[in-house]
Amino acid sequence: MTNPTEHALPANSIIESHEGEFGCTVMDLRKLMELRSADAINQINVHYGGVMNLCSRLKTNPVEGLSGNPADLEKRKQLFGQNLIPPKKPKTFLELVWEALQDVTLIILEIAAIISLVLSFYRPPGEENEQCGLAVTSPEDEGEAEAGWIEGAAILFSVIIVVLVTAFNDWSKEKQFRGLQNRIEKEQKFSVIRNGHIIQLPVAEIVVGDIAQIKYGDLLPADGILIQGNDLKIDESSLTGESDHVKKSLERDPMLLSGTHVMEGSGRMVVTAVGINSQTGIIFTLLGASEGEEEEKKKKGKKQGVPENRNKAKTQDGVALEIQPLNSQEGIDNEEKEKKAAKLPKKEKSVLQGKLTRLAVQIGKAGLIMSAITVLILILYFVIDNFVIQRKPWLAECTPIYVQYFVKFFIIGITVLVVAVPEGLPLAVTISLAYSVKKMMKDNNLVRHLDACETMGNATAICSDKTGTLTMNRMTVVQAYIGETRYHQIPSPDVLVPKVLDLLVNGISINSAYTSKVLPPEKEGGLPRQVGNKTECALLGFVTDLKQDYHAVRSEVPEEKLYKVYTFNSVRKSMSTVIEKPRSGYRMYSKGASEIILRKCNRILDKKGEAVPFKNKDRDEMVRTVIEPMASEGLRTICIAYRDFNDGEPPWDNESEILTELTCIAVVGIEDPVRPEVPEAIAKCKRAGITVRMVTGDNINTARAIATKCGIVTPGDDFLCLEGKEFNRLIRNEKGEVEQEKLDKIWPKLRVLARSSPTDKHTLVKGIIDSTVGEQRQVVAVTGDGTNDGPALKKADVGFAMGIAGTDVAKEASDIILTDDNFTSIVKAVMWGRNVYDSISKFLQFQLTVNVVAVIVAFTGACITQDSPLKAVQMLWVNLIMDTFASLALATEPPTDSLLKRRPYGRNKPLISRTMMKNILGHAVYQLTVIFFLVFAGEKFFDIDSGRRAPLHSPPSQHYTIIFNTFVLMQLFNEINSRKIHGERNVFSGIFRNLIFCSVVLGTFVSQIIIVEFGGKPFSCTNLTLSQWFWCLFIGFGELLWGQVISTIPTQSLKFLKEAGHGTTKEEITKDAEGLDEIDHAEMELRRGQILWFRGLNRIQTQIKVVKAFHSSLHESIQKPKNQNSIHNFMTHPEFAIDEEGPRTPLLDEQEEETFEKVSKPGTRMLLSDGEVTPQANKNNNAVDCCQVQIVACHSDSPLHSLETSV
Repeated sequence: MTNPTEHALPANSIIESHEGEFGCTVMDLRKLMELRSADAINQINVHYGGVMNLCSRLKTNPVEGLSGNPADLEKRKQLFGQNLIPPKKPKTFLELVWEALQDVTLIILEIAAIISLVLSFYRPPGEENEQCGLAVTSPEDEGEAEAGWIEGAAILFSVIIVVLVTAFNDWSKEKQFRGLQNRIEKEQKFSVIRNGHIIQLPVAEIVVGDIAQIKYGDLLPADGILIQGNDLKIDESSLTGESDHVKKSLERDPMLLSGTHVMEGSGRMVVTAVGINSQTGIIFTLLGASEGEEEEKKKKGKKQGVPENRNKAKTQDGVALEIQPLNSQEGIDNEEKEKKAAKLPKKEKSVLQGKLTRLAVQIGKAGLIMSAITVLILILYFVIDNFVIQRKPWLAECTPIYVQYFVKFFIIGITVLVVAVPEGLPLAVTISLAYSVKKMMKDNNLVRHLDACETMGNATAICSDKTGTLTMNRMTVVQAYIGETRYHQIPSPDVLVPKVLDLLVNGISINSAYTSKVLPPEKEGGLPRQVGNKTECALLGFVTDLKQDYHAVRSEVPEEKLYKVYTFNSVRKSMSTVIEKPRSGYRMYSKGASEIILRKCNRILDKKGEAVPFKNKDRDEMVRTVIEPMASEGLRTICIAYRDFNDGEPPWDNESEILTELTCIAVVGIEDPVRPEVPEAIAKCKRAGITVRMVTGDNINTARAIATKCGIVTPGDDFLCLEGKEFNRLIRNEKGEVEQEKLDKIWPKLRVLARSSPTDKHTLVKGIIDSTVGEQRQVVAVTGDGTNDGPALKKADVGFAMGIAGTDVAKEASDIILTDDNFTSIVKAVMWGRNVYDSISKFLQFQLTVNVVAVIVAFTGACITQDSPLKAVQMLWVNLIMDTFASLALATEPPTDSLLKRRPYGRNKPLISRTMMKNILGHAVYQLTVIFFLVFAGEKFFDIDSGRRAPLHSPPSQHYTIIFNTFVLMQLFNEINSRKIHGERNVFSGIFRNLIFCSVVLGTFVSQIIIVEFGGKPFSCTNLTLSQWFWCLFIGFGELLWGQVISTIPTQSLKFLKEAGHGTTKEEITKDAEGLDEIDHAEMELRRGQILWFRGLNRIQTQIKVVKAFHSSLHESIQKPKNQNSIHNFMTHPEFAIDEEGPRTPLLDEQEEETFEKVSKPGTRMLLSDGEVTPQANKNNNAVDCCQVQIVACHSDSPLHSLETSV
């Protein structure tokens, strides 16, 4: 083992590593980290001579950490690798172009254009034959006949433009999200000791040999071995699938693995493996290596029709994380799993996505029928006119000319179809969401799942934490009860008996996490900086205010000397630390919620500092005279107590026996002031129809006082404020099961839930979401910061995690991270969410008017005059180019405060309201009247030649140019009308706030002038005179005047108006969704046997692949709480892993999501999607630790998909 060894490891690890440099090689450490519990301890002791010896081999000091010398750090990176996993390369622009070309509508157009091109060069022998009829024969038109290729070429050119625009949008979107991902990556930091100082280091900078501080709520960034731990429990389910928390200690199991979560306790570890050499990294590398083989498999699978393997957890860094067995039993399990899939609960899609999909299906069908009828009528008319009425024989030499006519009819039909499908819609959705996400960053909302931004607009209820969200999380002790005296401000240390003062200072300094500190202010005259747990910081601040020094106590009793620590968790609601007394015996200091600790006290220190008995009646008296008055002033009350053990060593594991017979030292009242901006924000929520509920672990009096200050409850309301115990008593039956009917009686009036556990929070959220009281299902947003808030954050429609106070686990379970932990940011998220919804409705209003008019014009024009008044290339300009720009213009409207003055739309509110339908039909009537007048009487009005019934290849006429120009200008002015969807009269309000809108309208107008004046044959245009231009402009401007007329008509009086784009009703879901593991309305239509190119129509899901961004959160929420499957991103890349290995069915958009289920052990509860617990398996709804069944599905090819990975 002395010679240098070489290892062929994947890139970014090590080329060689010398035993001489450090006392062990990368491979040694990798092998060591693969061992567990007894084997690992044995190997460490036998091979390395214990953990301390291993530290010295790695040239690191277990107390001081590494020196931080750059040369040393560089060497470690060289030898042991860097703490990151190389991301997958993004798609190239050409790949994106190729994807955009897959669109079926475009393919049909390309084929038609190519046929048209080929035929235009083919000069058939019968060309001059009179009997072939309508071909152009006049000499000056010969040149034009030669130019017949132009239309085909122009269509191809338009297609190229569209493809490039689409690809560019995809590319810029991916670039944007990679930028977002890099930002998140940089923000991910971890506490590491270097040179004796604890510093926050970016995760990617951690090297082997670093000493890392770990605490409750952390997500471990690398593999390591425990050096010192207090009551440490780790959730290793993301690697092992084992849901029970694993106790870690030096004697039992010191191995800590990357990607696992610290659920309780604290400690220090020495980092032994990073990046691709860590256990997580090894899984990544295995997957990377097996990708090639999988592709082979999948190709074979495709032929046999095996569904795509979706046995993948969240995709991070472009490598899918498989937590299940890698390739072993896929084949065998597939059938069983498909059977099981049918039994799983159905998962609704994002509100907006469901509505858009249904609307797309409806529009697509209508377009298809219209285009088929158009082609049929044109062909029948031509055949009957030529061969029946004019009795011409079908001559063989004329066939190519007839075929040219048929191709022309076919192109007109396709054009109708192209115009009917709103291609701009997915683009509008993408732009609107991407724009919102970018702007929300500035409003302190870091959006991790795109659809959360839109769901937030529909929110009807917000369940908020108190500390840090509604309050400033700047805690200070303002009152105290010491030695039978209540002090309304902090007492001077001289007043207190030295013995009591000593106990108080030690009880606070020793019995709090050593990571909590109060540092001097950054600026002179500022407030001291609080680092770590804010409650502990307040107590340490209290020690400083008593003119004592907690540092001195801590240096006297360093962390290594602590004998036993019972760390704080949501069940104990207290923390205790045991130290050995100098001579013999032990002393335990405890602190925690006052009513909980006082119940365990049987003595109390009196004025002289003597311990006197403390009976139940004394306790009740104290609660009445001290605790309740403090709480009603909005203070949190914390009790500090101690206990001495003088008779040998007690059974430390029997917690209930240890935590009794305490002696109370003091009770302190901690103030956490309400954020000044919160009352205003809550008032806004009330106006916007959103109910705010406070869910807190605090005393009910404190909670009620703070809720009153915030405006959540106002004096005289008949709203409920309940404690967790009371809440559970009211909602559970005798067997302890939660009953929805009982819960439905409580939640509508509940405003404050105090002394609540994370389970209560989850029960409340689940109860509100599942409730059928009221017209529509509630959409609930939840805030959380603790590890145990995971289930509630997952269950909520939108989960907000705290960026500052939040643990990694909470962040990973959330949809949006509040970077400033402030409630007002949630209100901004609501505003942006509503804005997204409105932007898409504005675009729809504009788009559908264009579609209705263009389809009817093309259809009737073709039927009556044998030629569409709007040519294929003109339609492409109107439809694709203008739509792209219009979606950009209307989707980037900034939000206004008026958005918060209406109630939420709700799940069943249609996308197109009756007012919008009135606008669409009203403007369509105006436009159709104008266009039909111009088609049939325009030549007389303008005194020009008629363009109707023009022969094949005839030159463009002024008549039809005027029609095209007027049509486009009417759309331009109608774009301004579309800025308002609720029937407002002033369509110009705030127009100059949106520069993009102004520049798009101007740009489109300039382009139109260029097309008309210089477009010539490709655009079937010819020059217009100035007076004709003015007429066109005047008719276009008429749109604005007509808009005023329409808004005068009351919507109520138009009873015939229908809404469109509804959400789904519950009955439809249950009826339609048998056997589908996710409800997708487009897919239901497909199940009924849709035609092949349906996917082209249903661009809502495919064209820009954006809406799959919505899917991501959906699939991901089908996995267990997000922390479960995601391995810590050194991760933290919300990587847009665009995993394209899967077979792509041309027809269905990945409708069969495979669900892979782990076999749950007998006796464990089964957790299904979103932490819902199966009724038969779990009686008390306690979903905190019962993550057994995983349903893992991932849309591998969505560019936005992995905005989901951990943050």
